[in-house]
Amino acid sequence: MIKFLDLQKINLAHQQEIEEKLLQTFRSGWYLLGKEVTTFEEHLASYIGAKHAIGVANGLDALRLILRGYIEMGIMQKGDEIIVPANTYIASVLAISDNGLVPVLVEPDPLTFNLDISKIEEKITAKTKAVMLVHLYGRVVWSEELVALAHKHQLKIIEDNAQAIGAEWNGIKTGNLGDAAGFSFYPGKNLGALGDGGAVSCKDAELAKTIRALANYGSNQKYVNIYKGLNSRLDEIQAAVLDVKLKYIDGENARRREIAKRYLSEIKNDKIVLPVNPENEKEHVWHLFVIRTQEREKLQNYLTENGVQTLIHYPIPSHKQQAYKEMNDLSFPVTEQIHNEVLSLPISPVTSDEEIMQVINVTNSFQSAADS
Repeated sequence: MIKFLDLQKINLAHQQEIEEKLLQTFRSGWYLLGKEVTTFEEHLASYIGAKHAIGVANGLDALRLILRGYIEMGIMQKGDEIIVPANTYIASVLAISDNGLVPVLVEPDPLTFNLDISKIEEKITAKTKAVMLVHLYGRVVWSEELVALAHKHQLKIIEDNAQAIGAEWNGIKTGNLGDAAGFSFYPGKNLGALGDGGAVSCKDAELAKTIRALANYGSNQKYVNIYKGLNSRLDEIQAAVLDVKLKYIDGENARRREIAKRYLSEIKNDKIVLPVNPENEKEHVWHLFVIRTQEREKLQNYLTENGVQTLIHYPIPSHKQQAYKEMNDLSFPVTEQIHNEVLSLPISPVTSDEEIMQVINVTNSFQSAADS
């Protein structure tokens, strides 16, 4: 069976360096808010070109803390609205509602799966304070039209960069395009930890200082609490691992692009809609390779039977989840079609050429099998 994602193999590629770092961290006797976190934050900020990077516990907290920071700074208040793509993973929406803010869902572009920027302005009201972009599946969503819109309506642009570390738009990396960005280092991400981890990047020194305090029980001085904060800290062990793997992210993303090119050029099946490759390949890091088909269950079963593991990202949109039952009556046809049709094929830096060929051959042979 070709695994959808072989995390063991991905991490074993860096085994010696990771083991050395882990031993060094273990022997240091310092496991939180130490030099490993500081070093990783500096390297991450340098890599993406950001002024500030703050390690936090996970990607959801990264987004929660950005919004909470803006609330504490008086830039937002509970009841304000945040525009967010309707087809994103629920974490993006949870970060908004958890802060007492209102998620305003907007349909995606069915070709890119990203927020349809042309549909934003019609959703803006006097209460709208930000647009939360999601660089979904690893593809940048950005435009001059978006920047002009944000300036016109005095909106913050927040990037959910959980899936697109290393992607670029006109030479600027995701995480440094908007006002602030949240990163996830969940093990399956392009830059994955050996557990949970996340980070915030931003341009504003006051926001960075506020987030640091909020993430540390609302304190920037021990036992002195400015805010009713939370405990959301990246630990030294995860920071050490991430710092090793950060050095290899560009090469690993390049391998993902190679695999995507083969899939795009060699998968030929009229029952399958392939994703669209951007003209500038640096705008996509292919965290996921997501196809669409009206026969998803049949195709997934066929691939499984022929040794190819796949996953569905994501089967149920946020507005149809029980957690958001107040939204259940809303209709987002493009989003609902996407969630009913998408299927993710294996793609990772350790996917071999032989495995790629098998995925292509099995996927191409699905048509005759389905029609038989």
